[in-house]
Amino acid sequence: MENHELMIAMNLYCKLPFGQLDHRNLLIIDVAQKLGRTPSSLSMKLCNLASLDPRQQARGIKGLGSSSKGDKEIWNLFNSDWERYGVESEERLQVLLTVPTDVELAISPLTNKLQKQSAIKMPAYTPSGPTETEATAKVRIGQRFFRQSVLASYNSRCCITGNPIPELLVASHILPWGSHPEHRLNPKNGLCLAQTQDAAFDKGLITFDEDYRLVLGPYLKEHLTNEALERNFFAYEGKPILMPDKFQPESDFMQKHREEVFRT
Repeated sequence: MENHELMIAMNLYCKLPFGQLDHRNLLIIDVAQKLGRTPSSLSMKLCNLASLDPRQQARGIKGLGSSSKGDKEIWNLFNSDWERYGVESEERLQVLLTVPTDVELAISPLTNKLQKQSAIKMPAYTPSGPTETEATAKVRIGQRFFRQSVLASYNSRCCITGNPIPELLVASHILPWGSHPEHRLNPKNGLCLAQTQDAAFDKGLITFDEDYRLVLGPYLKEHLTNEALERNFFAYEGKPILMPDKFQPESDFMQKHREEVFRT
């Protein structure tokens, strides 16, 4: 595959759940046709990329084990600069997907599902000129990439409660968006959380220990008798998160959250 094709393949690997890398996946069929490739060849490329994922290696999944020099290079490029390559690959994929094919109608249900997963919480902001408009567009493209990658890694389930409703899920940053721009689009800086749990994590009311077990802060514990808090937090205290299939959250990021965000 050429470099631009590898970039699109890496984008798909990030945003498709691990169990959907099959050549019968309608999105893979569509993208492969537009690249002039077969669905099987694109599926194999995604499995080659999977073999480079440390999370898959930890799970004992080796992929096809035939990754090329180009596969390793594109993997390293993304991991060295998620901010750049997340946006660039998303732009390339969206341009590619504007080319009509015979499976356009068949793929619409999957497209709709991805659109649901693309809803992101963004601070209110009105651009004041063409340059700012372009910059804001890139931010939203990047956020869409991040959200879809995180939700795909966790199979669209809250890693605390198991909530499976995409409209109620947030791709939550472990290291805050504002203070760590270099990790804004890094899927390993993301947790899939339901909105209530995301708000608590963002405000430092909860965190996770070295073994990814839920830790409740003292402010929440002042409300031990509250039924809503019991259902949403106390029932899960000390339990490990539902680990993702891809892109395990970085332990160093979790430690920084405990040290810099968690309210003790």
